[in-house]
Amino acid sequence: METVVLIVHLFLALGLIAVVLMQRSEGGGLGMGGGGGGANAGRSAATALGKITWGLAICFIGTSITLTIFAAENASGNSVIDQLGITPPAQNAPDSDLVPPGDDLLPPTAEDEAPLVPIAD
Repeated sequence: METVVLIVHLFLALGLIAVVLMQRSEGGGLGMGGGGGGANAGRSAATALGKITWGLAICFIGTSITLTIFAAENASGNSVIDQLGITPPAQNAPDSDLVPPGDDLLPPTAEDEAPLVPIAD
């Protein structure tokens, strides 16, 4: 089913590209073209190519959402790392290396008059 939706999606994409390229320019694109109108022009009548473009666009979005749902179902909980069979380095290290000593985590006391200077490791 996923393959059929993907093939339909590709045909819709090619059809959408062809229909958009066949439409007449409204002018103002790249600073050239048919003159007149611009932002002040009234809305033009819906042509057959415009209606086909809307139909293809709606179908294209529908197949995009369908393919996203298929991909989410196929990837349920799988990770690329799990597929490789490699454990992350944090799982290989002993627990004592993961947590720094508690003395370094405490803020300085009121009696401590030394300036707070970072120490290079």
